[in-house]
Amino acid sequence: MPSNRSSDALFQLVKSLGKAEKRNFKLFVGRNSASGDLKIAQLFDLLDKMPDYDEANLLKKGSSLKKEQLPNLKANLYKQILASLRVMREEVNVENQLHEQLEYARILYDKGLYQQSLRMLERTRELAKHYHQNSFWLQALVFEKKIESLHITRSMRHRAEEIALEVRLLNERLAMVGRLSNLALQLYSWYIHYGHARDEKEAEAIREFFTAQLPVAARQSEGFFEKLYLYQSYCWYAFISQDFLMHYRYARKWADLFETYPQMLRIEAPYYVKAMHNLLLAHFMLRNHKGFVSDLAKFETFAASEDGKFNENIRAQTVIYVYIAKLNGYFLAGDFAGGIAIVPELEKMLDTYSLQTDRHRELVFYYKIACLYFGNGDFKNTIDYLHRIIHWKVDLRNDLQCYARLLHLISHYELGNYSILEHLIKSVYRFMAKMEHLSVVEEEIFRFIRKSFGLTNNTQIKAALSALLERLRRYEKSPYEGRSFMYLDVIGWLESKVSGQHLNEVISRRMRR
Repeated sequence: MPSNRSSDALFQLVKSLGKAEKRNFKLFVGRNSASGDLKIAQLFDLLDKMPDYDEANLLKKGSSLKKEQLPNLKANLYKQILASLRVMREEVNVENQLHEQLEYARILYDKGLYQQSLRMLERTRELAKHYHQNSFWLQALVFEKKIESLHITRSMRHRAEEIALEVRLLNERLAMVGRLSNLALQLYSWYIHYGHARDEKEAEAIREFFTAQLPVAARQSEGFFEKLYLYQSYCWYAFISQDFLMHYRYARKWADLFETYPQMLRIEAPYYVKAMHNLLLAHFMLRNHKGFVSDLAKFETFAASEDGKFNENIRAQTVIYVYIAKLNGYFLAGDFAGGIAIVPELEKMLDTYSLQTDRHRELVFYYKIACLYFGNGDFKNTIDYLHRIIHWKVDLRNDLQCYARLLHLISHYELGNYSILEHLIKSVYRFMAKMEHLSVVEEEIFRFIRKSFGLTNNTQIKAALSALLERLRRYEKSPYEGRSFMYLDVIGWLESKVSGQHLNEVISRRMRR
């Protein structure tokens, strides 16, 4: 079943700490807390030893902890942990540096040392400019404007025009970044909830939205973040529209952006990880096995590097996306047994990074694992993994949940569980009826299920399967119906039933075409 995450924020924070971070916290509390704060250390130890958050058990084991005191103790402990982590961090953080330099400029200004303050602001501007931190760059300029407008600094003659021009350009740049990042986020949200465009009507709706929201001057933008959000927006738009060639082109531009601006890799590594994930996904969708293998090797090299292990967030996201790519690689090769062999380590990874794995990502993992077992002819394990999706009440990816139910039904049919098929057909019908509309492929499959799953004569069954296979083959290359076969290779299944060949042989051959 999906991981049982506690919703208690403090418990999650404690469980996210490594050994060195826990040791550092103990030292930090010893140095900075009064003797009356020993309860904080006690609370920390109790939470650290708990497998799951249980407040009643917490109060029982911590006899000196009073229920009425617990909210304040937890809030204090949360702040202390964050403070200890801030002190411990050794990596160079550009945002922290910029914050620090702006503080120094303020201190120097308050001391009346205007020239020194201006020099500090100049260093701040140069650092911000190098790392494309436009908001810090603007803050430094605004502070500089204040100093120049209130004091005689002997730098005013040409600097006034320069500051005015920089501020205007930065405001335009920040506005563009804001519009493009909004567009990228809205498109991503659309995909998470609805999946791919299901027909021309949905494709036209997303096209109109994209065209209306895309700034006219976006393509002429020169900054790192403008380009990043522009490429990201095109990626989501193309993926939703199932234009996988466009998806590949912009995923490549997105990933290559970090080669053009190598200084941005460490400070914006999450965007690089997402870019590589999309690039590998594009290779998979286009069945570009050679490009997939090459870029996966590049991604795994990054995962093993210092940049790929820079912090817990980067490490977790990189590992998660590498495993998704590995699963897709097994599908590309038609090697279902090989994919199944890594399921135990994949499950371990999901448990290790349960706090960093979102529910959408878990749904995708469970469905891909189910498809591996289905492709290998192991219908019992297929059903077990599909149950994790079907019985998980989460309002995400209606399309994926629809295919999970269809695959679940087919798997029971394969196992000969005819006694429960009628109940399952009704259950699938109720779920699909709630969807606004079905694709042609989904309607064909469902029509067949209702009419033919009850047949007992082998000749009739084979004839019905052959007829369905011929109908579905007409839609295999359709731009909107093709997505049905990405998530449920019903044609492969039908070919195996009609030809009498083993399912994994048929699907493997189809995947290698």
